[in-house]
Amino acid sequence: MRNLLNFFIRYSAWFVFAIYAVASCFLLFRKNPYQHHVYLTSAGAVASSIYDVTSKITGYINLRDINEDLQQRNAALESEVIALRHQARMLRQNLLQDSLRAIDSLGRFDFVIASVINNSVIRPYNFITIDKGSADGITPEMGVMDQNGVVGVTNVVSKHHARIISLLNPNFRLSCKLRGNDAFGSLIWDGKKPSEALLEELPKQVKFRQGDTIITSGYSAMFPEGIPVGVIMGSTRGEDDNFHTLRIRLLTDFTTLSTVKVISNRDIAEIKEVESDRTAND
Repeated sequence: MRNLLNFFIRYSAWFVFAIYAVASCFLLFRKNPYQHHVYLTSAGAVASSIYDVTSKITGYINLRDINEDLQQRNAALESEVIALRHQARMLRQNLLQDSLRAIDSLGRFDFVIASVINNSVIRPYNFITIDKGSADGITPEMGVMDQNGVVGVTNVVSKHHARIISLLNPNFRLSCKLRGNDAFGSLIWDGKKPSEALLEELPKQVKFRQGDTIITSGYSAMFPEGIPVGVIMGSTRGEDDNFHTLRIRLLTDFTTLSTVKVISNRDIAEIKEVESDRTAND
C-alpha cells in the first residue's frame, strides 16, 4: 500500500496534467460547435476504419464456412446435372428409333393447312367441315391432324370444302401402336366421351403402363408413322381374352378444334396400284 501511495505521489504531476487535459478537451469539444463538429467527424472516420478492419477480419474468418456452403451447393447441382443427363440418355434411347422413323417417313408427305368451319362432338357419328377442297389439292381418304395429334380422315370433297370423318366416329378405325413397341391394334371411338377412345386388338403379350403414349403405326397410306394419338388411361375388359383393350385419353381437344393439317401422300397412287394388283391376284 505504501508503494502505491509513493507511486501516486511521485507521478502526481502527470496525473493532474492528464485530468486537466481531459477536462479541457471535454469543455472544448462540448461548448464550441466547430470543434464539436471536428470531433464527431474524426470520431466517425476512426469508427468507420475500425468497422472496416473488423468486417474484413470477420469476413476472412467466415470464408471457410462460405466455401463449404458453396461446395455443398456445387455438389447438389452436379448431382442434378448427372440425373438430367441420365434421363436425357434414357429418353433418347426410347424415342430415337420412333422419331427417326417419323422423320424419314415425312419426306413423302405434304401438308395443307385448313380452318374448321363446322364440327360436332356429341353426336353418335361426328363429322368436321373444313374450308379447303379439291382446288387446294384435297382428295378423299387423306389423313387429318392438328398440332396435338390425329383428327380424322377426309371422305367427301367439293371444290372449296371437304368433310372429315372425325376420330369421334365409330366408322373410323385407326391403326396404332405403343411408342417403342411394334405391336399394333385398332383405335376406335366408343361414343362415350369426346376426350377418350379404345385401343382394341392389342396382343396380350404387350407390356404397357398407364401414361404410355399411343402413336400411329404407319400401316396406312393416310398417316405417317409416329403421330401422337393419346396416352393410356388403363385397361378395360375386351371381348377376346387373347388381346388387350385399352382406354386412351386423346391428345386432340375436339371441343376447341380450329386449325388442322390435311396430309397428302405423294406415293398414294403407287401404293393403291400395288395393293389393287395384290387384291386381284388373291
